[in-house]
Amino acid sequence: MAAAGQPKLIVAADAEALAQAAAERVMARIGANPGRIAICLTGGSSPKKLYQLLGGDSWRGKIPWDRVHWFIGDERFVAENDPLNNMAVARATFLDRNAPSGHVHPIPTATENPDQGAAAYARELQAFYGSESLDPARPLFDLVLMGAGPDGHTASLFPGYPEIEESKRWVVGVPKANVAPFVPRVSLTLPVLASCREMLFEIAGHDKQPILTRLLNGETLPAVRARSNGETVWLVDQAALPEEIRGPR
Repeated sequence: MAAAGQPKLIVAADAEALAQAAAERVMARIGANPGRIAICLTGGSSPKKLYQLLGGDSWRGKIPWDRVHWFIGDERFVAENDPLNNMAVARATFLDRNAPSGHVHPIPTATENPDQGAAAYARELQAFYGSESLDPARPLFDLVLMGAGPDGHTASLFPGYPEIEESKRWVVGVPKANVAPFVPRVSLTLPVLASCREMLFEIAGHDKQPILTRLLNGETLPAVRARSNGETVWLVDQAALPEEIRGPR
């Protein structure tokens, strides 16, 4: 994991320490940019403790809310108020009470189908970026938050699905998910997710140990293929670590 271009592995004691470390990295990226900031959030269970921290008394006063724009890496194609909606969770947890409404950029899910939602979000991202093509010298995002599913998917890019190979489109519709909930999805593609100064994976809990073992062994799963053009960090807690590298407790 220490080789050039490889993800940097950081181990936290537990899920609480992991969320604290993630919050510190979010703040470091915000602090490094004196201008307009773009953060790409993630769904699933991994970021919930982080979102609670960012919206809590100790952290929210440190965030320059008027300069930060919040996007999301993938969305379940359900109503925006559905409990399965990823951005709805982030909004309820910390965004709606703090961020200007025009700075929260959900993936549209009221469109006729996921492909239309993907096309609409691609246009929104391109308008924000100011170009229809990405410049490696000018990242779209300051920080992209990511997770890893039990099958090795990240965002809604599933192993063996054609969307993982997409290199031209910024956002794609995913007609069928590989894991529960089995609803259609919309996902940013690998090149767009890579357009960031830092890609930060949060992987926590004993149930993530089997997939983290496979990722550390270098299987060509989506979560391994997802890399930042800048820095890629895997933030992992002790419970998720494979037994052979966990060490004494």
